[in-house]
Amino acid sequence: MRIAVTGSIATDHLMTFPGRFTDQLLADQLSCVSLSFLVDALEVRRGGVAANIAFGLAQLGLEPVLVGSVGNDFAEYDAWLTAHGVDTCGVRICSEKQTARFMCITDLDANQIAAFYTGAMQEAAEIDLSQLARTKGQPDLVLICANDPSAMLLHTAHCRDAGVPFAADPSQQLARMSSTETRDLIRGARWLFSNEYEAALLLERTGWSRDEVLNHVGTWVTTLGERGVRIDQRGRAPLSVSAIQSVTVVDPTGVGDAFRAGFLTGVGRGLALESAAQLGCVLAAEALGGIGPQSYSVDHDRLISAAERAYGVQAAHRMGAGLLITASGNTA
Repeated sequence: MRIAVTGSIATDHLMTFPGRFTDQLLADQLSCVSLSFLVDALEVRRGGVAANIAFGLAQLGLEPVLVGSVGNDFAEYDAWLTAHGVDTCGVRICSEKQTARFMCITDLDANQIAAFYTGAMQEAAEIDLSQLARTKGQPDLVLICANDPSAMLLHTAHCRDAGVPFAADPSQQLARMSSTETRDLIRGARWLFSNEYEAALLLERTGWSRDEVLNHVGTWVTTLGERGVRIDQRGRAPLSVSAIQSVTVVDPTGVGDAFRAGFLTGVGRGLALESAAQLGCVLAAEALGGIGPQSYSVDHDRLISAAERAYGVQAAHRMGAGLLITASGNTA
C-alpha cells in the first residue's frame, strides 16, 4: 500500500515537570490561571504528526510519501527522514519561515500541556496533491492529519474529487474547526482516527451522534490510552483491543502516531482489524520507551514477543504476517 501522509512536520521541545499539574490547579481560581512550571529536563526532538506517522510506516517496511510545509531549517530533518525510508518529495519548503515548533510539558502522570507554533505550516494549503499524483502516481490512501485547517479541507476535497480513499485524523485541530468544517473533513473518510477526548469533541463539533458519524465514515478508530483501542463500524458491535501492559513510560509524545503507523501497516497488508490494532498497540508500546516520537527502532523478535505476552501465540502469529524486512536491514 502506498500512503501519502499529509500534516504537520515540526521540531519538538519536550520538557519534564517533576510534579502533577492537578496539584497546581485551584478549583476556585480556574477563571484566572497564572502558572509557571519549573521543569527538570528539555529534549529537542524531531516531530510533527505527519512526520511521526511516516517514520513509523517506513520502519515497518512501507514507503510513505510525506506531504507538508516546512521552513528553511529543514535540511537536517530531511536527511534523517530520507535515511529512514520516508519519501519527502511532497514537502514544500518556505524560505521565509521556520519549521513549526511543538512545545510540551509532561508531568508525573503523563499528562501534557502543549503549545504549537505553526510557522511554515501556515502555507500548507499551497501544496497541490494533484501535482504529487502526476509525479509519483496516485496513492492508495491519503492520511489527512492535523495541519493548517485550510490545507486539511483542501486535501480532503481533492481526495473526494479524485476518488482517492482517505483517512481523517483531525486530532488537535478539532478545537479550531467549525461544525461545517468538521463535517466536511470527515465525510466520506474510509478511516477516522481520534483519541477518547477528541471523539467526544468531534461529536460536539459535528452535532452528530456516534451512529450518525458512522453513517459518514467507513471505520472509526478511537485510542483509549492504557485501555487500548475501540473500533466502530456501522451495523457491527464495537471491537476492543487491549493495550500492551506493564510498559515503562519514558515519554508519551507521539504514541498515538506510532499506533496509527502500525495499524495502517497492518490493514495495508491485509490483516484483520483486530490484528492490525494489535500491531498498532505493539508499536505504540515501543514508542513509549524512548524520548521523542522518532527514537524507537523496529525489531521483529521484540514485537512478536510483546504480542505473544499480550495477546497469545496465535494472535502474535497472525499479527506477524504484517511484518516485513525494511530497506535498512531490520526486520519490521
